[in-house]
Amino acid sequence: MLGAGAPRSQGPAGMRALGRPWVLLLTYLLTTLDLTSLFMQFSVLPYLSRRLGLDSAAFGYLQTTFGVLQLLGGPVFGRIQCPALVALAANLLGAILSFACVPASTKGASAHAQAASPGAPQAGVFDLRAIYRLLLQPGVLPVFLVKVISGFPSGLFMIMFSIICMDFFQLDATHAGYLMSFSGALLMVIQGLVIGRLSRRFSEAALLRASVLGFIAVGLAMALMSTVFHFCLLMPGLVFSMCALNVVTDSMLTKAVSASDTGTMLGLCASVQPLTRTLGPALGGLLYRSFGVSIFGHVQFAVNLLVLLALCRQPMSQKTLKVR
Repeated sequence: MLGAGAPRSQGPAGMRALGRPWVLLLTYLLTTLDLTSLFMQFSVLPYLSRRLGLDSAAFGYLQTTFGVLQLLGGPVFGRIQCPALVALAANLLGAILSFACVPASTKGASAHAQAASPGAPQAGVFDLRAIYRLLLQPGVLPVFLVKVISGFPSGLFMIMFSIICMDFFQLDATHAGYLMSFSGALLMVIQGLVIGRLSRRFSEAALLRASVLGFIAVGLAMALMSTVFHFCLLMPGLVFSMCALNVVTDSMLTKAVSASDTGTMLGLCASVQPLTRTLGPALGGLLYRSFGVSIFGHVQFAVNLLVLLALCRQPMSQKTLKVR
């Protein structure tokens, strides 16, 4: 973020960018708007698809189509229900606030930061060579692979979560909304209070292994759960593992690259969710229809057990993850 003595950049139409405290506050506000809109979509879309006569597999194909469009950057939004319009308005508000108030650079300048030279060619948005070069930097590719592979099973489950609420837990829209609210409250508490305190006491490599261990334990419990009460008991562990994985890997990856490559790396990190939403829904729908809810626990347990073995065999070195 911007240092205390860093000059503020000028926004559009001469509007001065906000200082660090206000940028942090605005970031929390934008994150709240984004997650609120996302949870509104997650809550309403499955019930709408069920009214239209779609089964779990067809719903998975629908989500895959949306994931492909999201991955390509297409502005897809619904016009059938009021929540979709509210989500659109909230995202437009967030875009306006971020464009008008957030500084162009939020990573503090340092004496050893490798800024891009003025005459160097700028990489394009889809410059695969730049992305390939970034992934091959020391300490980047292993962490990125752990981020993608370890989080994919839980992402697969969360994509099918609304269908599971309807079919497996037999919840109506109101009670499913309560369950989503409980998940959102856990997310705020764990990410806002727990992860920060743990990061001050333990290394990032230790927290990464803890998140993978959490996924293993939650996967085993998920394979055995039969009621919504069981799911509520394992939800804190699932949310903790997801938050720890995302926060720690994003921190490790941005530290491993120069200041000029931070934006590209954050873009790669942000592309993991659209990738999961592209590949996950069709696969999740087929798995759920063929094997039931327990398959998500088995997959999560097996995948993260392999990731943990790989981490134990080749631990993440803090020396290779220093700020470049």
